[in-house]
Amino acid sequence: QVRLQESGPGLVKPSQTLSLTCTVSGGSITTSDVYWVWIRQPPGKDLEWLGAIGSGGSTYYHPAHRSRMSISRDTSKNQFTLHLNSVTPEDTAVYYCGRDKAVATTTPDYWGQGTQVTVSS
Repeated sequence: QVRLQESGPGLVKPSQTLSLTCTVSGGSITTSDVYWVWIRQPPGKDLEWLGAIGSGGSTYYHPAHRSRMSISRDTSKNQFTLHLNSVTPEDTAVYYCGRDKAVATTTPDYWGQGTQVTVSS
């Protein structure tokens, strides 16, 4: 059973960088043919796919956020990390990590429990 757990700050100031880490257990982030994804849900809005990192380390980003985000990984810790720069209050959302078999979907087969991030001064 694959399990994912998000960790990071719950409150970030505008213009700062948000960094969230997903720790994976029960499976390796180097497993072939899967993608490790970040998805968020702002209050009152739909789920939004942000980006993914593949088993070989290739990254994929939502075009609207490509210029200010990156996803990295630490295979020794079985973790992957989202970095989102220059945050604004519009980045306030519940952030989820997950494992999927494709990119750009909001239906991963495994989800983390989600973590609330608020952007406020």
